[in-house]
Amino acid sequence: MTSSETRAEQLSIGEVAERTGLSVHALRLYEREGLLIAPVRRNTGGRRRYTTADLEWLLICVRLRESGMPLAELKRFAELVRDGPGNEADRLQLLNAHQKRVEARIRELEECHSVIAWKVGVYSEHLDRGAAGGLWDPQG
Repeated sequence: MTSSETRAEQLSIGEVAERTGLSVHALRLYEREGLLIAPVRRNTGGRRRYTTADLEWLLICVRLRESGMPLAELKRFAELVRDGPGNEADRLQLLNAHQKRVEARIRELEECHSVIAWKVGVYSEHLDRGAAGGLWDPQG
């Protein structure tokens, strides 16, 4: 990789915030908490410069957090990745456990969705018939 390619990959904290949906404050927190897999580089002025690899990692972190992975587990995952080859089974175990939690949550949400869809149907049917009076009316 040439130095011009490396320079082209460098992104400011604002650019990374925009691309990841994380705030600048959250990016600094991720750095302080050890959630990144490599130290964030800084330019001669001391400003953070992120690489595309940093961005790709952060996008994974965003999805893991959005899916409910606790910060402690994300931190552990980052530690394992930083430690390098040899702990892939530990990483897989962590990801498998998280995947099972996400799948359980999806099943719960599907059950909720089913109840909501049923209630929408009940209300729609009553409104279409013009007979909506008394639906969940505590006075009725």
